Amino acid sequence: MDKPFVDVFRARQDTLGCKNVVHFNNAGAALMPKQVLDAIISHLKKEAEIGGYEAAKLSHDAVEHVYDGVSELIGCQRHEIAIIENATRAWDMAFYAIPFKSGDRILTSVSEYGSNYIAFLQIAQRTGAVIEVIPNDDYGQVSITALKNLISERVKLIAITHIPTNSGLINPAVEIGKVAKQANVLYLLDACQSVGQMPINVQTIGCDILSGTGRKYLRGPRGTGFLYVRQNVIEQLEPPFLDSHAAQWVTKDQFKIRTDARRFENWETNYAGKVGLGVAVDYALSWGLENVWARISSLAKMLRTHLSNISHVKLQDVGLDKCGIVAFTVDGHNPQHIYHQLAKQKINVSVSQAASTRLDMEKRGLESVVRASVHYYNTEDEIQLFCEAITRIISQTQVS
Repeated sequence: MDKPFVDVFRARQDTLGCKNVVHFNNAGAALMPKQVLDAIISHLKKEAEIGGYEAAKLSHDAVEHVYDGVSELIGCQRHEIAIIENATRAWDMAFYAIPFKSGDRILTSVSEYGSNYIAFLQIAQRTGAVIEVIPNDDYGQVSITALKNLISERVKLIAITHIPTNSGLINPAVEIGKVAKQANVLYLLDACQSVGQMPINVQTIGCDILSGTGRKYLRGPRGTGFLYVRQNVIEQLEPPFLDSHAAQWVTKDQFKIRTDARRFENWETNYAGKVGLGVAVDYALSWGLENVWARISSLAKMLRTHLSNISHVKLQDVGLDKCGIVAFTVDGHNPQHIYHQLAKQKINVSVSQAASTRLDMEKRGLESVVRASVHYYNTEDEIQLFCEAITRIISQTQVS
């Protein structure tokens, strides 16, 4: 069997930003390859030159192709895909379509993302549904044993963030899917950080609904996302709002909602973004997600190893399996200070605050962490440079 391979030189040649920055903020928004940028600009030029509606007609095949690309990417049928302006809205369109009632139980994880949890709270206040948090296992991930013990006929939904925003954790999505299927419970997976980083197959995972974004590991444009809804679930969910794209006005007093996942879309959309997302998906598939994942895993492991050897640095990742997100703190240094000092050196990271994963952060006594997230176009030399920069920041403060 051939060894997994990513041509890093070619990847960096395709990535204009590699000349400008050390980009370790791929979990925020990855650097777009020039192929994606060119596709977006080309469509926008058409809109400027001949008009928006006319440009959309000319780009019809490219716009429709994104459904084929995403369905290939995650292992489903194109009619089970909706293209939506971001992952949060995609998640919302599905979640708010679920008919909750008083006493219904929503099971979620300790590391659930803040926006999702706010939605749980709103629905709980509105309907009387109950939020219950699945305890972690000894590795800091969703405990499958605890999940099984929480299952009852009142459980309406299992909603899990696959990869949380604030650590390297990968929740056991496949094992959760097995529990959901056996219990016949709806399973919603937020795959915002995992799609594009690793192979994802909704059939293997067993989720009924999955949301994803373009801007992160898929390296697509901001303002693009998608929603997967399993065919036998689509018609059980009425979207929280409809328009003349999602439904048809058939008589004066009647409308008919479309039968595919596009019932969760709306008529007006960012056509240039859609075209760009399609190109980004094709680009990711061209590398092979197994190869991408092998490269990201290797770089993240190297980064963790190097950081662990720096005095005063504490890794804050949990989980049995870890991804390309590397979270850490530095004794005596606010993560925002680290962020700003790195930015001065054209090194990009981000800071995860407690509000984005409050249950997990408060449980671990953390207010914020530095989040460095690598992609396949990053290099071993960049990791060395990054760690040298962290060492200098620490030593300069000690000297002063």
